[in-house]
Amino acid sequence: MEIESISVFDMLKIGVGPSSSHTLGPWRAAERWLARLNSKNNLENVEEVEVHLYGSLSLTGKGHATDYAVMLGLLGADPELVPIESIDPMISSIKNDHVLLLDGKYSIVFDPDKHITFNKKFLPFHANGLKFQAKLKSGRKISKTYYSIGGGFVIGEDRKNAKRKVDMFKKFPFPVQKGTELLEFCKNEDLKISDLVLQNERSLREDKVIDHELDRIWSTMLECMYTGCHTEGTLPGGLKVKRRAFEMHNKLKSDLPYSTPQEWLQSIRQTEVKFRQILQWVSCFALSVNEVNASLGRVVTAPTNGSAGVIPSVLMYYMVIENHAGNFEHAKQFLLVAGEIGSIFKKGATISAAMGGCQAEIGVSSAMAAGALTELLGGTPEQVLMAAEIAMEHHLGLTCDPIGGLVQIPCIERNSMGAIKAINAAELALGSDPSAAKVPLDKVVQTMWETAKDMNSKYKETSEGGLAVGVFLSDC
Repeated sequence: MEIESISVFDMLKIGVGPSSSHTLGPWRAAERWLARLNSKNNLENVEEVEVHLYGSLSLTGKGHATDYAVMLGLLGADPELVPIESIDPMISSIKNDHVLLLDGKYSIVFDPDKHITFNKKFLPFHANGLKFQAKLKSGRKISKTYYSIGGGFVIGEDRKNAKRKVDMFKKFPFPVQKGTELLEFCKNEDLKISDLVLQNERSLREDKVIDHELDRIWSTMLECMYTGCHTEGTLPGGLKVKRRAFEMHNKLKSDLPYSTPQEWLQSIRQTEVKFRQILQWVSCFALSVNEVNASLGRVVTAPTNGSAGVIPSVLMYYMVIENHAGNFEHAKQFLLVAGEIGSIFKKGATISAAMGGCQAEIGVSSAMAAGALTELLGGTPEQVLMAAEIAMEHHLGLTCDPIGGLVQIPCIERNSMGAIKAINAAELALGSDPSAAKVPLDKVVQTMWETAKDMNSKYKETSEGGLAVGVFLSDC
C-alpha cells in the first residue's frame, strides 16, 4: 500500500465544533462540492440541492450539527474564519425563509427538512458517507459522494487527491509510516523528533509559513481555553449539561488582573500548585475546550474535535506548571511531535470514532500529548514513543457512545481523563529504559486497529449502545 503524506497541519486543524468527522468533515465536503460545481461552470445554473447523510452521519448527525455544517458549507462560509456569533443567524435564516445563498452568491430554495435526508443505512466504503445532488436549470441532475473519515479529512471513492499525497510523501526527506522508521531516522541523523518533523514540513512550505500557522494553532487553543474558563451557563442540545470550567476556574485563579489570554496565562503561573491544584487546572483546561466545542465554538481538531481538549490542556500544563519561561518555540516543538505521533496512528489505524470507537479519538490524542510532553521534558525519541504507547495502551477498547448523539456525555470528561493519562504516561516513560519496554508503539497501533475491527458497530458513534442507551434522555 502506498502511503500518503500527512502534515502536522492535517492533524491539527482550526475549525468549529462539535465534531471533526460529523461537523468539520461534512462542512469541508460541501466546500469541495461547490468548488467542483464551479470548476465545471455549473454553480450559477443550480436550481435545487439535496444532501443525503448515511450511516453514523445520519444516526448522530443531529447531535453533531451535521445538518448545520452542510448548510454552512453550501453558503461558502469558512470554518476557520466565520464569526461564531453569525452561525445561528445564518442557520435560522435558512430555516425560516427556506432560501440558501449558494456559495454566498446564488439564491436557491432550500428547506432543511426536505432537502437534507438522514439515511440510517451505511455505505460500504466508510461509516460516514454523504451525497450532494444538484438539479440544474436544464433539468439535468449531477451528484457526488464524499466520506468524512475522521479528523476533518474528506475523501471521495475515486481518491483523486491520493496520488498527489503519495508523491508528496515520497518527497519528504524523512518519509515515516511507522514508529520504528521514525526512531531509525532520528538515530541516523542525530535529530529530535520535532527537528525531523520540521524538515519534512519544510518540503511543503517555508519556515515563516510554518511558524505563522503553528502560532495560529496555539493561539486558537489558548483563546479556546480562555473562552471556556470565562463562560458560564448550560450547553445547547437538550441534555442541560452545566458548564463546569467557569466555576473550577474561579476557585483556582489568582487575584492578579488580566485582560488577554496571554496575561491570563501569566497570572496562572502565580497560583498555588500542589498536586490537587495541578489535577484541577489540567481538568479545567480540558473541560473548557470541550465545552466551547459543544457550543459550536472555534477549536483546534487535535486530532478530532471530540478530543480537542487533551493536547491544549497538556501543553498549557507545561506552560504554567513545568516551565514558566515556556514560549512559542516550546509550543511549536510540542505541536510538531504531537502531529507526527498522530499521523502514525492515522496511517496504521484510524482517528475516526465511527471506525474505531473513542480509542481512536481520546486514545490517539492522549498518545500525541504524552509523546510531545516527553520531548519537552527532555526525553529521548525512544522515550517519546514509549510515552505515546503507554497512553494508548490504557485507552484500548474505549467505546464511543455519546448520549443523545451529543459531544457532551461522556466526551467532555474523557478529555480530562485523557490529559491526565498523557502526563502520567510521560512521567512513566521518562523514568524508564525504553529498551526494556515490552510493547513498542507500532504494536499498540496494530492492536488498536484490530480492536477497532472487532468492536461492535453500536459502540462506534451510533448512539445505539453503551451509555447512549443505558442512560435515558429523560434522566438528563
